[in-house]
Amino acid sequence: MTLKRIILSILTAIAIALVGLSLVGSWNQPQIQSRLELYQTNLLLHASEWQPQNDGDANLTSARNNIVGTEPLNTALTQYQEARDTTRKAITTTQSQIKDIQSAIAAKPDNNTQNLAQKKVLSESIKQQLALQNEIDLRVGILQASNDKTEAAIQTWQNLLERYKTESDGDSSVATARVLTGIWSDPAQLLPDAEPRIQKSLEGWFRYRALAQLYKLQERSKELAALQATEQATAEKAIEKLALIVGIPAIALCIGTFLLVGLTVQWLLQRRQLDKASSGPLLARNGSLAWDVPWDGEIVWQVLVVGFFFVGQILIPYLLLPVSLAVLKLNPATFDPREKAFYIFATYLLLSAGGLSVLYFSIKSFLPLPDGWFRLNWRDNWFLWGLGGYFVALPLVVVVSLINQQLWQGQGGSNPILPIVLEGRDNVALAVFFGTAAIAAPVFEEIVFRGFLLPSLTRYLPVWGAIAASAFLFAVAHLSVSEILPLATLGAVLGFVYTRSRNLLAPMLLHSLWNSGTLLSLFLLGGGAS
Repeated sequence: MTLKRIILSILTAIAIALVGLSLVGSWNQPQIQSRLELYQTNLLLHASEWQPQNDGDANLTSARNNIVGTEPLNTALTQYQEARDTTRKAITTTQSQIKDIQSAIAAKPDNNTQNLAQKKVLSESIKQQLALQNEIDLRVGILQASNDKTEAAIQTWQNLLERYKTESDGDSSVATARVLTGIWSDPAQLLPDAEPRIQKSLEGWFRYRALAQLYKLQERSKELAALQATEQATAEKAIEKLALIVGIPAIALCIGTFLLVGLTVQWLLQRRQLDKASSGPLLARNGSLAWDVPWDGEIVWQVLVVGFFFVGQILIPYLLLPVSLAVLKLNPATFDPREKAFYIFATYLLLSAGGLSVLYFSIKSFLPLPDGWFRLNWRDNWFLWGLGGYFVALPLVVVVSLINQQLWQGQGGSNPILPIVLEGRDNVALAVFFGTAAIAAPVFEEIVFRGFLLPSLTRYLPVWGAIAASAFLFAVAHLSVSEILPLATLGAVLGFVYTRSRNLLAPMLLHSLWNSGTLLSLFLLGGGAS
């Protein structure tokens, strides 16, 4: 074995270990999809408060009724109770894992570095899960009280209080539970810090309902009228946002389903007319036409391990960035949303530059490349392929995501950028996130996974096998165990579009549209949370 292969083997082992730890670490983390569902529920609750002021609001009234439904409070209560059950299951699972690790530590007290590291990760995870459970309990109680189930609401808050012997054992949710119990009790018990506690610990519709109850008890008619006016304005905006969040994807989903059915029928009717070039059914176009690959598997191995994993997961995050931040005396933990956005953007540009540099120097000796490699043709029909691929990907990924939700029950982690976008309120930060996710990521990832990896694999696999393998590696590279199935499905569509169009602009457009749609939904949902 040559020195180069020895080094590659060592780096591969390190890369596999890091990827494995990242996937295990995401195992008990909440999915962004679960949070998105609750954020959408919060928007629905806001929208349910809207009341028409004149006859000209008939269209909004109809839209509200269609979007919100007949029993929005019961729907929201069911959604939050399901989220609470999921969180409780996750807590029980994590506690069981911690006990197993403690038993392993007790059995082998001399060699427990990995077990201790895993225990630390799980302990931090369970703190987050407990905090989420407390937050959900507060909201479930408010929903129950708003549904005229006051006794059930008080019991929900009492259960939260009973989990902690003293207020200092819990978090701010404990004090808020006392406040809510007081204002919905009969007779009411108004605590002196009731209003600031509600303002601090609750948000959105839940804050509105709690403050409205408090102001009624305190007979503060002016404050109550101002609160209701503010909620009306928020409710009208919520209806408009929900129309975008629900309406646009629904139209795209219908178009995608129609295209998918049409293409499948065409393929079934014309599958005997397959052609290796560009005739026959659209699904079969270039379907078995492999690339002329001038390098062997060692170059592919080198680009993936060194260019993508070593540079992107080790060199930049653990060596270059810490040194640079130490020299500049910067601490990412103290960054505000705008600084965090620029930091993530700069980090992504660095790892993209490093990865593409390794790719270039790995294939430099094979230049000029055979026809068809890294093809970017602005005059081709790439736009139709990219747009059509986006529509077709929607129903496929939605179906897989629904199955995936049942498998993971809201756990399994998500892209760490997504929660930052969801909770962000800074327009400059959001624009920078858009540049990262909708421009930089599609360009870099499509060059690596579709431009290089997929064609290279056709030297050893049929085209469909190369699409599947590259899609799986594309999904794993995102380091979130619950996103492997949906991202692999998206990766398969990206690979299919590229192999048929033979133009990298097509999957780049599809990838950009997908990320842009996700960011738009996050932005609209995040704005409706407060």
